[in-house]
Amino acid sequence: MARPTVDALAEGIVAGDRTMLARAITLVESEKPSHVEEAQDLLGRLMPRTGGAARIGISGVPGAGKSTFIDAFGTMLVGDGKKVAVLAIDPSSTVSGGSILGDKTRMARLSREPNAYIRPSPSSGTLGGVHRKTRETLLLCEAFGFDVVLVETVGVGQSETVVADMVDVYLVLMLAGTGDELQGIKRGILEVADVLAINKADGDNERRAMLAQRELSTALRLMRGATKGGQPPVLTCSALEGRGLREIWDAITKLRDAWVASGELEEKRRAQAVKWMWSMIEEGLLASLHRDETIKRMLVDLEAQVAKGKMNATLAAHAVLDAYLRR
Repeated sequence: MARPTVDALAEGIVAGDRTMLARAITLVESEKPSHVEEAQDLLGRLMPRTGGAARIGISGVPGAGKSTFIDAFGTMLVGDGKKVAVLAIDPSSTVSGGSILGDKTRMARLSREPNAYIRPSPSSGTLGGVHRKTRETLLLCEAFGFDVVLVETVGVGQSETVVADMVDVYLVLMLAGTGDELQGIKRGILEVADVLAINKADGDNERRAMLAQRELSTALRLMRGATKGGQPPVLTCSALEGRGLREIWDAITKLRDAWVASGELEEKRRAQAVKWMWSMIEEGLLASLHRDETIKRMLVDLEAQVAKGKMNATLAAHAVLDAYLRR
């Protein structure tokens, strides 16, 4: 099948053609130089149609049930009459580079909804729990007309806060009954989370979830009591039983509406756009360095010297940068 033109992709997205949306996302994720140029042309044409969706980032400690939560949460929102897109990031293998991309299979109910769209993407080694082109994909989904875009990250880690720089509200799912309820979650996550929810608050675990809620609320008061925005709400829910989901959405909506009214959301999105620009500059410079044939030959020798302990890694890095800047 011939690859559609930028005109056809733009027209298809505006017309609500899901096949064209999928192909546009594939174009945006491509690393081929000609594809990158076309992708930027496409995004430029669609920019006036972006910005209208509620952008929600969802992360969580291992075992918190992110996919099950999103399946139930997204289905609830679709039931409210909203069009929901899910950008699910799957971890890539550090050995083969491949990804299972199995998130969609764990969202069985939501995947059957005509007003829902689930796009799994590999992290491709990108830090931060998101794909390097997640921001662009989010804009395509907004241009398509989705009311809510949920960005599911790989999982809580040291760099998971990157998703906070592309969404309006950052929801972190916790898990009770694991001993230390704060174990396994980084301080940085707690400092940027807007809403926290303890999932799997059902059956024998419900009492532990309530206890964890109190402990986490106390920890957050000590950590963020004096910071701008104060303490984020800490809620409990059961994605399995569908309880607590409405309260989470109400908390998200309350925060977002307040930020819209005060102008804080607009300010936040402007700051995110600037960060996005700088990340693209850094990425472009690194790609340019790796394309330089002279630098590539130089790196072979320097890597060997560093590996053998004949040269300090810092000196080698400075040598590469000096040579690149001179060229």
